[in-house]
Amino acid sequence: MATHAPSRLRRAAALHGIYAILNDDSSVLERARAVLNAGVRIVQYRAKNGMVAETLRRLRAMTREDDALLILNDDWQAARAFDCDGVHLGPGDDGFAHVAPVRAALPQALIGLSCGTLPEVRRANRDDVDYLGIGSVYSTHSKGDAGEPIGIEGLRRLAAASAPPVAAVGGIDLARLAEVRSTGVAMAAVISAIATEPRAAARALVARWEGTPR
Repeated sequence: MATHAPSRLRRAAALHGIYAILNDDSSVLERARAVLNAGVRIVQYRAKNGMVAETLRRLRAMTREDDALLILNDDWQAARAFDCDGVHLGPGDDGFAHVAPVRAALPQALIGLSCGTLPEVRRANRDDVDYLGIGSVYSTHSKGDAGEPIGIEGLRRLAAASAPPVAAVGGIDLARLAEVRSTGVAMAAVISAIATEPRAAARALVARWEGTPR
């Protein structure tokens, strides 16, 4: 967010709309600028081969300029060190199974957890987290650990069971966005949908999301 040290409540209020997941590569900063210019206000930096400090610093500066959230994938300690708005944790990440120490270290930051089953959602409901990433909704090649797709009805069922707001994830593109939004989720996370011509793609996604009733 643009102001210094925003509260958790203010950050949580921004959890809606298109959630851009940016895999680390040579064009990640260019894609970040493109999606921010297109109106995306939630950006996740996903660096499965190791976070690049200078890239994260520049993303932090860019998202602050645009009053956007910056979420770091996997590494809550780096999220704290670089003053990110939050961290997203999946199975196997430090803190995923035991959120309390992460919350103690990041009292004002957002914490998101990946869930793909009803028991996982119910467990996450007992944790002090701010949103759930639920999926994979559709088949996807963007995340090798996504598992079998749960489908739109699976998303609807799990979203209804979630206490925190939900970011649907997995295989979501412009053509599928309206049915994803119809499930009542707060966010739609996209990866490959913004890989080509990211500014135009993100602008179309934002417009479709905002123009589709829940």
